[in-house]
Amino acid sequence: MTNDDPTELPALPPEFFQRQDPQPDELFYQEPRYVTHIDDATIEALTELYREIIPPGSRVLDLMSSWISHLPTDVSYERVSGLGMNEQELASNPQLDDYVVHNLNDRPEIPLVDDTFDFVINAVSVQYLTRPIEVFASVRRVLKPGGLSIVAFSHRLFPTKAVSVWQQLNRDDRARLVASYHVVASGFDEPAFVDRSPEDADPLWAVIAKKTEEVLPG
Repeated sequence: MTNDDPTELPALPPEFFQRQDPQPDELFYQEPRYVTHIDDATIEALTELYREIIPPGSRVLDLMSSWISHLPTDVSYERVSGLGMNEQELASNPQLDDYVVHNLNDRPEIPLVDDTFDFVINAVSVQYLTRPIEVFASVRRVLKPGGLSIVAFSHRLFPTKAVSVWQQLNRDDRARLVASYHVVASGFDEPAFVDRSPEDADPLWAVIAKKTEEVLPG
């Protein structure tokens, strides 16, 4: 088996990724939603996590993006690209240098160039992926060697669109599930888990995985 062909990736049980609402995602996301899905204190905690991990001058892909990316506004990045479902939301995001409207559940291959980004971030959206192994194989492809995938999640969700397995798991098992997406997709070092939950606000957890450095022949 090679990891260049997503059709050859190991499969997880399809019932894991069933949803209450089977209608096309384009219908659900056709109207812009200029809302936040976590508390202000939790957003601040996520922004600080990004500040600690993502240095100035980085190339960042905001996966499943919207009108806000939660990156620090006082940090200058070389490029911030967005991939999301609603063009109005993406066009309203002041931190994006460019964006693409793309449904990862229909087409899990990210339509961007290999080895482009230092970081791929995904904020409180991973629970909606119905083909996550293929998506994270594509995340690996667009990351530079040594680049990081940062997947942040909380406890809120749209219950009709979140996949079945996510709704059945507790926090620790959700973290293990996200870590397993990277492991099964392969090409990542062992994922790490961090808890940045502020007091008296929505929790914030993150799984961070590094794209394996290429080993040059000696």
